[in-house]
Amino acid sequence: MKQFLGLAALTDILLVGGIMVASSPVRAESALSVVYPPPEHQTVAEKIFFIGTASPQQPVLINGKPIKNRSSSGHFAPSLPLEMGENIFVIRQQNEEIELKVTRISDRPEIPQELAFAPDSLTPSVDIARLPNEPICFSAVALPNANVSVRIGSSKTLLLPQIESVDLPPNSAVLTAENQPITNKSRGKYVGCTVLDISRNYGKPTFELKQGDRTITKQGQGEIQILSLQDIRVVEVTADAGVARTGASTNYSRLTPLPKGTKARITGKEGEWLRLDYGAWIKAEETKPVPGNVPPQSIIRGITSRQLESATEVVFPLQLPVPVEVKQTETSITLTLHNTTAQTDTIRLDNDPIIKRLDWQQVSPTQIDYAFELRQEQQWGYDLRYEGTNLIFSLRHPPKITSAPVMGSMRYRDDGLIEGKVIDTKIQKPLNNVEILLDPGHGGEEPGAKGPTGYPEKEINLLISKLVEQELTQLGAKVYLTRERDVDVSLEERMAMIDKVKPDLAVSIHYNALPDNGDAENTQGISTFWYNTQAHAPAIFLHDYLVRQLNRPDAGTFWNNLALTRPHTAPSILLELGFMINPEEFEWISDRQEQQKLAKTLAEGIKEWFTQDYSF
Repeated sequence: MKQFLGLAALTDILLVGGIMVASSPVRAESALSVVYPPPEHQTVAEKIFFIGTASPQQPVLINGKPIKNRSSSGHFAPSLPLEMGENIFVIRQQNEEIELKVTRISDRPEIPQELAFAPDSLTPSVDIARLPNEPICFSAVALPNANVSVRIGSSKTLLLPQIESVDLPPNSAVLTAENQPITNKSRGKYVGCTVLDISRNYGKPTFELKQGDRTITKQGQGEIQILSLQDIRVVEVTADAGVARTGASTNYSRLTPLPKGTKARITGKEGEWLRLDYGAWIKAEETKPVPGNVPPQSIIRGITSRQLESATEVVFPLQLPVPVEVKQTETSITLTLHNTTAQTDTIRLDNDPIIKRLDWQQVSPTQIDYAFELRQEQQWGYDLRYEGTNLIFSLRHPPKITSAPVMGSMRYRDDGLIEGKVIDTKIQKPLNNVEILLDPGHGGEEPGAKGPTGYPEKEINLLISKLVEQELTQLGAKVYLTRERDVDVSLEERMAMIDKVKPDLAVSIHYNALPDNGDAENTQGISTFWYNTQAHAPAIFLHDYLVRQLNRPDAGTFWNNLALTRPHTAPSILLELGFMINPEEFEWISDRQEQQKLAKTLAEGIKEWFTQDYSF
């Protein structure tokens, strides 16, 4: 009989510190279940893995061939190759059967076999604006061995065939060690560039395709404008932290976020993206136009600093809010001000617990670098904001860790009154005054990865986070959770909580999966992710500590631009504590005793890292 894909998992309830939380999944022994891929799945991958479970006493067949490697509980995760187009897979155990269709699609435009341009292959595909004499490039995919050109205004540009090109895999390929460039024969792709020196709107280009005595033309989708001085406008960042990027799409890398109020000129446009005068790109929706087109430039004179209880703030008085960037090394942090010229003769910086010295240099007529030499290798976070036109650069102080003794039993006099408290000096709270934020990943409508039984990652994330919370609390830490039950919490809300609490360490708890072309059957281990310099040391330390103490496979430590590693107001890391989709590792993940051991080990690792000699 055929059955619909479903979750063959129920959930145990575990009493943790008086709180009822979901624990390991329990599965009916006879049920065949496949939780991945979903019905009617589409992918560009060359292969696909099947995550599921069934009775361990009977073989499971996929298209008549038995699955060789299964866990002791019957879980499986084999990978099978895909042909282009539809692929039908029948998974069977005895009289139970599941049929799945997986469609492999191409991630390249289909090369026409007749005189035509491939659909959606003409670029630019959106409106663009550039300064005079900047290169403007065009591309098309068409019938091979043809003549392709493009006309814009009175200019005609020949597009040349690309005989060979190098493709780069997606960033996720690093996670599967498959990130090598791929050389492709680029039959049918044509590319050419030109420059335009007269400022005006040239409209949409016209592409021309010739072969023999036959010719076709097709109009491009995006208009091309060359900006004049009168066209250049000034915008102001309206988002709390404007997302600046190296190019005009979310595929490009992030730069230092721009504080709300930052002003800059637009020197280019590409669809919804604006190029700012210092080179970064930002979405138009995160800005608003302001009157005038005078270049927003400022001078800067005297600089002051002030010490707060938990941070040192350096005040940069400016005439208007300018774009800024931050560059960090292990022992320094450099603040760059763009569109700024120094008239600085005086800087006040008293003896400071974190800043050893401040040096500065006018590296170009409109760029200044302020280099802070720090007293310690470990940084604890920074913040940037504008108060009016003053830029406030805040550097956090180290936490003031005090190992507080725990009060023991009371001593009573003969009349029953309390005589005094007995201090048990052997019992300490080594994380007293330390604040930790734990972020149980996913939740609510976002289940995360699923194990072979359908057990969702969101549940194990919450369970482990609560166990770690208990362990850290016993060590004296004050612990915050981004969620304490199964509810939706957006990435923006999680990041905002880190910025509000400003913990001494933020740890996002997750379990791992792989892209379709990964090896789910054989990939196991703990992996750790960091982004800002202050998160590197705790990421490396905790990763190695967990791998060593728990004797788990090492899946690697990664610098990664993730939402929960990006907050710069605190050391923020993300842990992937194992692979939900691996049959053997899922058994370890769902073992109650191992869950308790993992939580205790993670808490102990955090304690060990904080109690190193940082000269607090």
